[in-house]
Amino acid sequence: MSKIIFMGTPEFSTKVLEMLLAEHNVIAVVTQPDRPVGRKRKLTPPPVKQVAVEHAIPVYQPEKLSQSQELEELIGLNADLIVTAAFGQLLPESLLQSPKLGAINVHASLLPKYRGGAPIHQAIIDGEKQTGISIMYMVKKLDAGNIISQQAIDIEVQDDVGSMHDKLSFLGADLLKETLPSIINGTNDSIAQNDDEATFASNIRREDEKIDWSMSAEAIYNQIRGLSPWPVAHTIMDGENLKIYASRIEKDKNGEPGTIIETTKKAIIVATGSNDAIALTDIQVAGKKRMLTANYLSGVQGTLVGKVLS
Repeated sequence: MSKIIFMGTPEFSTKVLEMLLAEHNVIAVVTQPDRPVGRKRKLTPPPVKQVAVEHAIPVYQPEKLSQSQELEELIGLNADLIVTAAFGQLLPESLLQSPKLGAINVHASLLPKYRGGAPIHQAIIDGEKQTGISIMYMVKKLDAGNIISQQAIDIEVQDDVGSMHDKLSFLGADLLKETLPSIINGTNDSIAQNDDEATFASNIRREDEKIDWSMSAEAIYNQIRGLSPWPVAHTIMDGENLKIYASRIEKDKNGEPGTIIETTKKAIIVATGSNDAIALTDIQVAGKKRMLTANYLSGVQGTLVGKVLS
């Protein structure tokens, strides 16, 4: 049975790892170091490490893989194949070249679209109707290797990053399960990517989370769901941060962009740069927990109408 090194970090990667553990011989897992999480900054292992520990698989956690002691140890394992899924680091060329079957990546987009670290977020932000999984051979250039297999999935209008993340994690595991025999047997017909068609999905920056109310309602709606439930779109109300987890488009309602033009029992309705407004339905005000807007409004004294979000 082929010896496999798996490399991944977040929840997305765990479904792929679980499939490999059930079907193949995983000899080592490589993931990012434990990080402080939450207000108490408790040191927490990444999800992939938790799965590996449960199955008694050796875990490597280099801060930076290149020129590390761990790199030499991994090469010395003489693995037949490396499988990565949302690992979070570029692999040194010496490691890419060490397994006889090469290194493959399970990537959450239909390559060559959305190369990079935030393909699920960016596809939703851009209003795409479809995304998918690509399984490809890894090369030194980011997400640019030959494609072995792909499978598309629809992005429904109500989907956000959380729902698409879950759908794609299962799809990735299933597609890899189908594809691995052809990789191990060397019978697949991989196809070179067209670099001219490549687009990129860089990791989300803090400035990408801020809502510009002069944009169209559709663009703002896509931004909100493309950042929910993490890292979350935000705006400023009364000088404090207001996080927005969910919204809907209100047709044919307009006003000065960013102005609260109406409230209902369940929503705060904000004018945008188009003829439609955005109804905020799931929010988090500074110092409070996430809540339905209905619950927030039940405790508000006075009116919010006329306030300007920035």
